[in-house]
Amino acid sequence: MELNRVRALRGPNLWSRNTAIEAIVHCSDVECDVDAHLPEFEGRLRARFPQIGRLRPEGQLEPLSIAHVLQACALALQAHAGCPVTFGRTAATVEPGVFQVVVEYSEEAVGKLAMEQAAQLLQAALVDTPFELAEALARLRELDEDLRLGPSTGAIVNAALARNIPFRRLTQGSMVQLGWGSRQRRIQAAETDATSAIAESIAQDKDLTKMLLDAAGVPVPMGRSVADPDAAWKAACELRGPVVVKPRDGSQGRGVAVNIETREQVIAAFHAAAGISSEVIIERYIPGHDFRLLVVGNAMVAAARRDPPQVTGDGRHTIRELVDKVNADPLRGDGHATSLTKIRFDDIALATLQKQGYGAESVPAAGALVALRHNANLSTGGSATDVTDEVHPELAARAVTAARMVGLDICGVDIVATTVHLPLEAQHGGVVEVNAAPGLRMHLNPSFGKGRAVGEAIINSMFAEGEDGRIPVVAVAGTNGKTTTVRLAAHLLSAAGQRVGMTNSDGVYIGAQCIDTGDCSGPRSARRVLAHPGVDAAVFETARGGVLREGLAFDRCDVAIVTNLGMGDHLGLGYISTVEDLAVVKRVIVQYVHAGGTAVLNATDPMVADMAGACPGSVAFFSSDAAHPLIGTHRAQGHRVVYRDAAAIVAAQGGEEIRIDLCDIPLTRGGAIAFQVDNAMAAIAAAWSLGIEWDAIRRGLATFVSDAHTVPGRFNVFDYQGATIVADYGHNPDAIQALVRAVDALPAARRSVVISGAGDRRDEDLRRQTEILGAAFDDVVLYEDQCQRGRADGEVLALLRQGLAHAPRTRRVDEVRGEFLAIDTALARLSPGDLCLVLVDQVQAALAHLQQRIAGAAARA
Repeated sequence: MELNRVRALRGPNLWSRNTAIEAIVHCSDVECDVDAHLPEFEGRLRARFPQIGRLRPEGQLEPLSIAHVLQACALALQAHAGCPVTFGRTAATVEPGVFQVVVEYSEEAVGKLAMEQAAQLLQAALVDTPFELAEALARLRELDEDLRLGPSTGAIVNAALARNIPFRRLTQGSMVQLGWGSRQRRIQAAETDATSAIAESIAQDKDLTKMLLDAAGVPVPMGRSVADPDAAWKAACELRGPVVVKPRDGSQGRGVAVNIETREQVIAAFHAAAGISSEVIIERYIPGHDFRLLVVGNAMVAAARRDPPQVTGDGRHTIRELVDKVNADPLRGDGHATSLTKIRFDDIALATLQKQGYGAESVPAAGALVALRHNANLSTGGSATDVTDEVHPELAARAVTAARMVGLDICGVDIVATTVHLPLEAQHGGVVEVNAAPGLRMHLNPSFGKGRAVGEAIINSMFAEGEDGRIPVVAVAGTNGKTTTVRLAAHLLSAAGQRVGMTNSDGVYIGAQCIDTGDCSGPRSARRVLAHPGVDAAVFETARGGVLREGLAFDRCDVAIVTNLGMGDHLGLGYISTVEDLAVVKRVIVQYVHAGGTAVLNATDPMVADMAGACPGSVAFFSSDAAHPLIGTHRAQGHRVVYRDAAAIVAAQGGEEIRIDLCDIPLTRGGAIAFQVDNAMAAIAAAWSLGIEWDAIRRGLATFVSDAHTVPGRFNVFDYQGATIVADYGHNPDAIQALVRAVDALPAARRSVVISGAGDRRDEDLRRQTEILGAAFDDVVLYEDQCQRGRADGEVLALLRQGLAHAPRTRRVDEVRGEFLAIDTALARLSPGDLCLVLVDQVQAALAHLQQRIAGAAARA
C-alpha cells in the first residue's frame, strides 16, 4: 500500500459537507481483496487495535481492500482520541488498484496524523510487527487538545453555529471571525471586537478599577498600591486586620494571597505578587465566599461560587498523595481543555499549608479539610458551583454597574460575600476585581449545578435577533462563460448599490479595485473576499480544480449558477474522466444552495438541467430556446424562468413577465453573440433571485461593457486598420464552436484564426478544436508557447495539425513559436474588411501586446 497526495478538504466538497482528509491510495493486487488473499490480516489488525469496529462499510458488496480498512482505521483512531468524527468514504478510481480515501476531521493536523498512523498500523498488521496503540492515541489526543478551540471560544462558536452564523478561525489560537464581509464580527476567547482596549486596560489596573467602582457607589475593599515589602507591611497594619495581597496588573488569580496577617506572610506574598507586576496592592480582606458573576451587555447571565483547591484527609495519605489522587481525575487537566484544572504545588500552596500547620508531607486526620490556596480561581485547581438562580437582583445590578463603569461588554465580576441572596451593602461584601476576557468554563460545566448558555448570551449580544452575519453569495460554475457571468452578476449587484467582492480566473476584486491577479477561481481567493469588511455581497467563479483540491470556501450560497457542461473540459485530470464525472463536481455548488436560495440552471444542457434535483432551494431555468419543454413546464408550475424571445430576454413567473430588449444589453451586440445572451440570462436570473430591483438590473445591463479592461479575453473586439480582431480565451471545443457561431454574425472578406492548445487537454479535444476551426476560417496560425503542460515540444502542434487534415475551408496553415509572434504574423496579413480571431493563452500579456500593435498602427496612420 502506498499513500499519495494527502490533502485537506476544508469546506463542503465532492464527498460531503464535512471537512475531510483525502488520500490517493495505491494497492497491490493482493491488497485489493483482503478476504481472499490476506486471511490472517484482520486478526492481526484487531490484536493491535481491538476497538476498531467494523472494517466493511454497511452495504458494501465489492471486495474489501486495504484502502477501505485504512478509512476505518483513520476514522476509529480519531474517534477513540476524542474527536467527534463519523464520516468516511472509499471510492475506486478508473485506475486499477487506485482508491480515493476520504475521512472526516475536526482538526486538520489531527486528521492528517490519524491518516499517517492508520497507514503505519496497517503496515504493522501486514508484516506482523508491533504497533503502539496507546502512544498513537495519546499523540492524537494531545495534538487535538493543543489545536481545538478552548471551552470559552468553543462555546461562543457553537452558539453561533446554532444561529446558522458561519465561522472561520483566523489563527491557530482563539481569534475567530463570525459571519462574512460587512456583517462579520470577531472574537478572541471571551473578548469581542467591541471590547474596548481602554476598558481592558482599566480592568488590568486593580487600583484604578477600585477607584472607579467606588465613585459609582459599588462596594469595594479599601486598600492601596505599594512598591516595596516595608510599604506592604505598613499598609497591612493601617487596614487593621487580615489583608489580600495581589499584583496591580494580573489575571487568573496569579500571585494573589488572601486572609494573611503576619509580617512574614505579607512580605512573602508581596514578593510573589511583585514577580507578576511592578506594583502590588494591599487591601482589606473581606471574609466570605468567592463569587464570579458574568455580565454580558447590560445583564448578568451567570453566577458561580468558586471554592479554593482543597483535599480531605483520610488519616493515611500525605497531602501530596491526596493531591495526586485528586489530579488523577480525567476531568482535570493542565490547561483549559478540561472542565477542571489540576491542583499545583508552588510557593503559594506551601505557604497556605504552613498557615494551617501543614507541610506537603503531612498526613491530615480523617475528614480534615485542607486548603491549597485561599483564592478560588479554576486555573489554580479550584471548583465552581452554579448559583445563577440565587443572585439577589440588587447584587446583580451592582455587577452590571461595575462592568459598565469599566466599559467592558463582556465582563467577569469577582465578588466576595457571605451569600448571593442579599445585596452587598447588607452583608459588607464587595467587588474585588473586574476581568476582561473572563473564562466561561465554570459557567458552562460547573463542578456542581447546571451549566448556563453563556455562549448563546454572547452571540445574542453581538447579532440582533434574526441576523446570521451572512452576506449574499453567488457561486458560478460551468465549462464556459463563468468569468463573464461572474463579472456581469457582480456589476448588476453594484448597480443596486451593493459593495461587491468578486473572484474569477483574472483576479480578486473588491469593488473596482483588483487586490490580486492570476487565476483566483478557488476557495482561498473566495475566503479573502468573505473576510473583507467592505463587502456587502460576493460573486465567486468556482472552478473544478478548487472544489477537488480543497472544497468550497463557504458552507452555503444564496445562488448557484451552472452555465453549461457541453462536452466538458479538463477531462482526464483528477480522476474526472467523463462529462458525467464533471457534472458531479460542478453540481457541488447546487447541493449547497440554502433552503431559501436558488439554483440558476441552463435548461438546454441536459446534465445541467438534471442538477435541479440536487438543489435544496428553488430552481430558475434559463434557455435560448423559448419553446424548450422545461421552460414551459417550469413556468406553468409557478417557478421562475428566463429565456430568449427573438430580440428580447424575458424573465417570467406564472403570468408575470419582464422584457429586456437585447439592443439594451451591449454585451450581446444586439443578440448577435448567442453565448453572451446565455451569460446575460444567467446573471439576470441571479440578480432577480437576490431581490434586485428591475430598474437596477436594466441599468446594470446597459452599462456593462465587454472590453479588454472589463472582461479581458472574453470576446474583446478591436478595429485594426479596417479589419476586425476578436480576442478570446476559448480553450475547449464547446467554446470554439460558440465563438465560430458568434463571428459568423460579423461580416468579413477573409477570416483567419490564431490558436494554440493546452497540453493538459485530451488528444481528441485538441484535434476537435481545429476540426471546428478548419470549417470556418481561411487561414490558421498555429503557435506553441507556455501552455504545453507536460507535453513534448511539437506534440500539441501535431495534434492541432491533425484536426486540420481534412479542413473544408482552411487553405493556409502556419506554425509559429511564441504567442506574440503568432499574433504579429496574423496581423501582418490583414486587409480592410478581414476578420481575425485570436485565441489568447497568456490573457493579460497577449491583450497588452495586441493593444500595443493596434495603437502603433493607429499612430502611423
